[in-house]
Parts: sequence; structure tokens; C-alpha cells
Amino acid sequence: MNLIVELIKYMMIFLIGVYTYYSFNVFRFKNKKHQNKIYAILTVIIFFMHFTGYFTLYFQSQNQLILYLYGAEVLLFILILVLYQVIYPKLSRLLLRNMLMLLAIGFIIQTRLSFNKAVRQVIIIGASFLICLIVPYVIQRFRTLKEHGVIYGGAGIVLLILVLILGTKNFGATNWITIAGNSIQPSEFVKLLFVLSIASLLRKGHNFKQVLLISAMAGVTVIILVLSKDLGGALIFFVTFIFMLYSATEKPLYLLGGLSGGSLAAFVAYQLFGHVRVRVLAWRDPFSYIDKEGYQITQSLFAIGTGGWFGMGINRGLPTDIPVVDSDFIFSAISEELGGVFAICIILIYASCFVMFLNIALEQEDIFYRLISIGFAVMFAFQVILSIGGVIKFIPSTGVTLPLISIGGSSALSMVLMFMILQGVYVNGKKSNSQKKTQAAGRV
Repeated sequence: MNLIVELIKYMMIFLIGVYTYYSFNVFRFKNKKHQNKIYAILTVIIFFMHFTGYFTLYFQSQNQLILYLYGAEVLLFILILVLYQVIYPKLSRLLLRNMLMLLAIGFIIQTRLSFNKAVRQVIIIGASFLICLIVPYVIQRFRTLKEHGVIYGGAGIVLLILVLILGTKNFGATNWITIAGNSIQPSEFVKLLFVLSIASLLRKGHNFKQVLLISAMAGVTVIILVLSKDLGGALIFFVTFIFMLYSATEKPLYLLGGLSGGSLAAFVAYQLFGHVRVRVLAWRDPFSYIDKEGYQITQSLFAIGTGGWFGMGINRGLPTDIPVVDSDFIFSAISEELGGVFAICIILIYASCFVMFLNIALEQEDIFYRLISIGFAVMFAFQVILSIGGVIKFIPSTGVTLPLISIGGSSALSMVLMFMILQGVYVNGKKSNSQKKTQAAGRV
């Protein structure tokens, strides 16, 4: 059995290595024929990776329920590929496949950690893709979406205030609200409203007075998150706003001023909030507080160190020793059992998504859609940096989940929404460029 698990481990590392290579190699080709070949290869690798992971889980446990879950996930992946590519033939096939690869990895590791939680996550992901099936159409069809920046921003602020007043505390932050027995994290959806709001308002103008008003609205949003003690979320919102503002105005002073102000705010937060000081203490010297404040990060570092470059193999590590391993510290579990090489490839797949987000932004002539793409690109990348950075002790832990891999219904739905909004923007840009080429050819 150990030999089979070991061989499958190396096979999975090889597969994700090949996938990562092609996820960047596809950017080299403009020819549709070459691109389609690469997309076919990526699709095969996703399903083969998914199969090898679940084969290992079943082989070790002989639990028939794992086979049923695997079958349900395969059916879900096929439906996603078929439905989205038939309804939206011009969507970004790379983004869709990167999503499925990250989800496949997440499903494998979540099933290894907790079968029941994995089942729930699969149901949530399936529902998310079903709900979001209409999103690209809405982005293309309703051009008036760009007119309602104040409504988006106001709705986001109201939601955050409600959570601050009525929400429940979790790991020091008041960022959850319970509805019909289900815990929801509204800030995950306010992220999307925030980007739409800033993009809409900056589209209308960005002179000094307008920038002050937009900054005030963004500042209120961030302050509410700080009062809720959701400092990871506050950081994501703040950095996203600063880069969107810089992209719209092209004034380095705003960027430098924003980053300087953010550094000062971080210092103030350290002085005001005890749980922030605890996290900084655990980050600076975790081994001196290994039984208390530093327990989580030390267990994470032990797991990563134990896994080395090539991992222990699925079900051969001890990731459950790490608190909150299925959400905030999922990267540690992956590193321990699948290794550092596999973990680095995951980071590169996230980077491939980021590059595609920026490519979408560059294709947009309408500043609203361009700013949406840039905002989501920064938000996505910064969330990945915060999540992985906290796990590897690069920065203090901020309690941020790893997109499309960590457990969590709110984060999963909001991330699928983000990707599908971008798919709508991408298709919109393709149609606009195609129409311009047709008009230019007609004039010739």
C-alpha cells in the first residue's frame, strides 16, 4: 500500500507540474488551434489529477461513500464545462480550467480532512455555479450596471453595519451572521459590491474633490471592518481601493500616500486590538509560545517542514494537528502531504489566474470594466498572499481563506461570482473588439 501511495504522490506532482507549465504556455499562442490543444491537455490533467487523488483516498479507506462523492464531483465538473462553454462559447477557457483544477485539489484535501464537510462543500460549489450561470449574461446585457456606484457602496456599508450590530464573533472578529441556522460571512459579498462601487464612481470622474468623496466611502467601509476586528478583510479592501485609485488616476502620490496611511493604520490597530498583538507575537517568536499563542503557526511550520519538497503522501501526515486546517491553514495540509513542489505549483496557478485577470483589463476600453478587472485582480492576488503568507510565517496570520481550495460557503460563492463577473467582462471585451474589426474591414 505504501508503495502505491508513494507512486501516486509523484504522479500528482508530475501532473500539476505539467498543468502549471501549460497554464502559462497558452499565453504564447494567439492561434485558436494551438490554444484548443492546450485546453484539451489541461482538461485531461484535471480529471486525471482528480481521479488519482480519490483513488488514493478510496484505496486507503475502502469507503464506498468516497466513490459516490467522486462520481458526483466528476459529474459536476462535466456539467460546468459543458454548460458554460455551450452558453458562453467566447469565455476564457483558461480561467474556467484553473478554477476546476483548484477546486479538484480542494475537494481531494477536504475529503481527506473531513468527509462530511467535503460533501457540504461540493453541494455549495454546485449551487454556486448554478446561481452564477446567468452572471456573464447580466454583465453583457445590462450596461446600466455601471451607473449605480452609490447604491453598491451604500448596500455594502449597510450590510457590514448589520453584521457589526447583529453578528457573532468567530476567532476574535465579528464578521458572521446566522440565518436559518446557517452561518454567512457578508463581507465576502461586500468585496464584490466594493469593487463595483469604486469602479462605477471612478468612471464618472477622478478630480481631487471626487477622489476625496470616493475615499471617504471606502474609508467608512474599511473602518467598519476594523471595528468588527476583521483586519484581514480590512487590509484586502484597503489595498484593492488604493490600486484601483492609482489605476484610474495614474498618480503615484495617491499610491504612496495610501500605502503610508495603511502602514500607520496597521500600527494603530496593533496598539488598539489585543488579538492583533497576539498574532504579531505568535508571528515574531512562535516557538517561545508554542503551547499558547504560537501553537497554530508552529504546527503549520512543522507540517510544511515534514512534507519537504515531495510530501508524505495523502493520509500519511498529521494535518489535523493544525487548528482551523480546513480553512485558514489548508496550504499547510497540502504542503505536508503533497509537498513543496506541489504547493509552489498551486501558487503559480493562482499567478496564471492573476495574469489572465490583467489581460482582461488590458482588453477593455470602457474604464468601468477595466477597473473591475484590476480591482478583482488585486483583491484575488492579495487574498492569496495573505493566506499563504500567514501560513508560512512570512506575515502574521490574518484569518484569510485560500480561494477555491479552503472550506467555506460564503467564500466559495463569492469567489465563483468574482470569476463569472470577469468572464462576462471578458466576453464583453471580445465582442467589442470583434465588432470594431468588422467595422474596420467594412471601411476598407
